[in-house]
Amino acid sequence: MMLKEKGHHLMSRSRFANPVELFQALRRVWAEDTASPVGRWYPDRPALNHCSVTSLIVQDLFGGELLSTRTSGGTHFYNEIDGVRWDLTVSQFDDPIPYEDRQTTRAEALADATPARYRKVCERLGMASANPGAPDGPAIPGIG
Repeated sequence: MMLKEKGHHLMSRSRFANPVELFQALRRVWAEDTASPVGRWYPDRPALNHCSVTSLIVQDLFGGELLSTRTSGGTHFYNEIDGVRWDLTVSQFDDPIPYEDRQTTRAEALADATPARYRKVCERLGMASANPGAPDGPAIPGIG
């Protein structure tokens, strides 16, 4: 049985009021050096290969569950918040994907994202990443 891990819900104290606002910021900071694997990213498809790092950050800021599904390109990570599926990187796919909604862990998503890529995206968003593997995720400047 897979253990559910919940992120520290910082929504009310985050500069992002909701996942849509976070998505708009992420589109500006996703880059080749934050994609997993590096070298498989294109500026006209900014979400490409950013699902793991994005799902971790979504959980850090808004809580909820980390979910995954198998695709032709490998494992795809996304979130469920208050019973609603949020997939901020679905635009990377040309075809519809079959959502299996398998519960996963931060460790599994971080193994794909790597701590260095996670920290880089957090820094570009203005978030101070403390311990990306911790259930509580990063520390947000001016909080706590």
